[in-house]
Order: sequence, then C-alpha cells, then structure tokens
Amino acid sequence: MSILKKSRILSVDDVEDNLTLVRTLLEDEGYYVDSAISGETALKKVEELPPDLIILDVMMPGIDGYEVTQRIRNNPKINYIPILLLTAHPESSVIKGLDAGADDFISKPFQIGELLARVRSLLRLKHSIDEQEKMTLQREDFVSRLTHDLRTPLIAADRMLNLFLQEVFGPVPSAMKQPINVMIRSNQNLLEMVNTLLEVYRFEAGKKSLNFELCNLTTIVGEVVSELTPLAFEKNLILKLDTHELNSTENHQVTVKGDGLELRRVFSNLIGNAIKFTDTGSIKIRIFEALSPINNFNQVIIQVQDTGYGIAAEDQGTIFERFRQGKNQTSGSGLGLHLSSRIVEAHEGKIELLSELGKGSTFTVKLPKITG
Repeated sequence: MSILKKSRILSVDDVEDNLTLVRTLLEDEGYYVDSAISGETALKKVEELPPDLIILDVMMPGIDGYEVTQRIRNNPKINYIPILLLTAHPESSVIKGLDAGADDFISKPFQIGELLARVRSLLRLKHSIDEQEKMTLQREDFVSRLTHDLRTPLIAADRMLNLFLQEVFGPVPSAMKQPINVMIRSNQNLLEMVNTLLEVYRFEAGKKSLNFELCNLTTIVGEVVSELTPLAFEKNLILKLDTHELNSTENHQVTVKGDGLELRRVFSNLIGNAIKFTDTGSIKIRIFEALSPINNFNQVIIQVQDTGYGIAAEDQGTIFERFRQGKNQTSGSGLGLHLSSRIVEAHEGKIELLSELGKGSTFTVKLPKITG
C-alpha cells in the first residue's frame, strides 16, 4: 500500500448520509477515514490528532466551513493540512473559502472520480511539504550538531598555538612566530564563523534565549571601538566614535533594554566589516536620538559609516539574508549580517543599509530608547 493510501482523512459534514458516502468511497480506496458532524468537533479532532487531509462542508450550523478553515490556518500549533471544501453554492462562496485558507474545492453533487483525484492531488502536496520540512529539520539539526562539535577542537587548537607562541614548550625560532600568528588568526576566524553559524541556527530553531536588561549602549559601542582600533590602525584607517549629538546632561549615555552580549555582537560585526572592506579613509560611528516618524517613540540610532568598497545595488536587497555574500573578493560566509538583523529584530529594532559602489556604506541600527 502506498504512502498516500495510508493517509488519514477527516471528513466534516453535518449530514450523516454525506459522511457515510464519503467514508465509504475513501475507505474503498484504502484511506483511513475519521468523521466529524460539526465544526466544533472537527477543530477538537484536528488539535488532538491532526489528519493528513480535511474534507470540509461549507454550510454547517454553528461554526461553518469558512470559520473552521480560518481557525486552523490561524493556529500556529497546527502544521499545514490541506483543506478540500465541499460546496453547493455559487462562485462567490468558493472565493471566500480560498481566501480563508482552503486549498481546493469541489461542487455538490460531485463526481466520484473528481473527488478521488482531488484527494490524491492534495495528499501528494501534503506528503511533499512534509518531506521538505523533514529534510529542513534534519539539515538544521546536522549543522547545529556539527558546529557545536567543531568548537571543541578549534578552542583546543587556539590554546595550543598560543602556548607555542608563549614558548611554554621551549624556545620558538623567530622565523616561526609569524606563521604561528597567521595560524592563530586563521583558527580564530574559523571559530568565529562556527560560532556565528551556531547562533544563526539557534535563532532559526527558536532555541535562542535573550537576557534582557538595561544596557548602556554608549559604553557597549565604545568598548567595541576600543577593541577594534588596533585593526583599523594596522590599515592606517581613522576609527572615530561620535556621541556629541547625545544630550550632554546625560553625560553622553543612552540606555536601551536588551541583551548586552548580543548587541555587542551586532556592533562588532558591523564595525569589523567596515574595517575589513575599507582600504583607505575612515570609519565613523555616530550615536544619536530621534523620534520615530511611524510610532512616535524615542529611538536610539547608531550609524556605522565607512569609505570602503560599497555594495552593489543588486546585492543590497538580499544582503541581510542567510548565506548571502557580496561580490567583493574578501566577502565572508554571508552569516554575520543575517545574524545581526535577527538580533536587532529580536530587540524590536531595525537595521538598514545605504550604500553606493566605490563610495562606501552606512549601516543604521534603530533601537527603542528607555526613557524615565
């Protein structure tokens, strides 16, 4: 017996004879059939044991087929289930049913062959979607496990290389110190990539927990700038933090509610990218406040502006998507900006890009400000 023939179908109709007819037809074809004589009963059965397909009469007392369809589609706990509407009414009711979330419809009285064909078609659709979701979950689980397992040897390698550089195991020839430093940087880059990939999949799987508390955003950004200043110095770049637009009575401090470590990750990525993709000139970070034109609330705005390569117009619309890389030869994994956007969204903020190829880029982060 095929997978489709083993499928479980829920038939919903307030007329017993109609339920008997549909049950007989489908069971003769090898399907498992359950019945419900009202919309209320159908919703309970769907929540208790979701079927593979619902054949739903439109006109029923109490909750009609339209409302049953809407409730199922609006319930985030119910995975996708194809819904086939049975209707004896004109085209307007069909449009209403499809707008409510139904997948197909069949008019009463129906042809047996047509009913069975539509059932087979919707069950194939259900099976295909289930297989895709299964593969997606397996892939995400594999990547999560892989990245988690990779962290241990990478951390061990980093510690061992640093011990060599510190000459814990004996003198290291001068000619070897530079290659060891290169290996340390390469290992750290790989570890950062693995950590970023792991964080991305935690977000995607809904397993990422954020620790919200009051955060001094000026301090966080200032510390990131201090940490990355040596990288800018190596490339003869000017790295400047500008806070003079903040209220001087607050000593240039601004507070948001968020996860300090995750916000630090965002600004480390944005400022680090600015240094990476800028060969000459400067990186300027501005922090100021503004009133949101949409929601009329105070927000903190952090801009990271560079004089680097810039991002092509055709890449700007997808730059925050997962695994989207720019065309620059030094582009990374395509995960850092995606993760940054997810973190900012989790803080009820926005991240925007303004860039022109050859003239640099400006990334703008907008976060709600804590007042009072």
